Amino acid sequence: MNGTDIAALVLTLKLASVTTLLLIIFFTPLAWWLARTTRPIKALIEPLVALPIVLPPTVLGFYLLIAFSPNNIIGQMWFSLTGEPLAFTFSALVIGSVIYSLPFYVQPLQVAFQNISQDLLNSAATLGASPLDRFFSVVVPVARRGFIVAITLAFAHTVGEFGIVLMIGGNIPDETRVLSIALFDHVETLNYANAHIIAAGLLVFSFLLLFVVYRLNGKSVPA
Repeated sequence: MNGTDIAALVLTLKLASVTTLLLIIFFTPLAWWLARTTRPIKALIEPLVALPIVLPPTVLGFYLLIAFSPNNIIGQMWFSLTGEPLAFTFSALVIGSVIYSLPFYVQPLQVAFQNISQDLLNSAATLGASPLDRFFSVVVPVARRGFIVAITLAFAHTVGEFGIVLMIGGNIPDETRVLSIALFDHVETLNYANAHIIAAGLLVFSFLLLFVVYRLNGKSVPA
């Protein structure tokens, strides 16, 4: 790998880390709410959360690109706050990555939360634990595997992004050029030696993360 590819690796890991951290902070409550609520609006929220699974990344990237334009309200608000356009920046990649990786974080965590016995929570409440105390002292330890799976899948999914990254970030070195874009560049220029290094690295990385997920779920990894 050359210096440009190493910079792309660092940027990719930074993007995946920031995205995963934001998902943990802002969307763990959503997973908890989906696991516990019986309100009719849940039937609308769940498909919206799952939409990036089936929606082509370029479609989502296209509409985000339009939304990030200075001609639209999100782009205008960002420009007013920062004095810079939102599209084709690292911040745009983070926003797109959070949206695109959302179901890969929320759904495993929602399942883990649903498997927590209400009697266990009621027992903690009778001992005087507040809702916040119950969450951190009971829910988080019991749902530990769900958190690990959700974090692993969200991180891995962000590392492997291509369509959305290309649409809203382009290919700007040290700003939006992540590993998937670097791989595409090498293939386009017939530089298969470097392309093999990046592709093989991503393949091994993806397999190891999936190995962890399967092991945590008590399943055998397919041969």
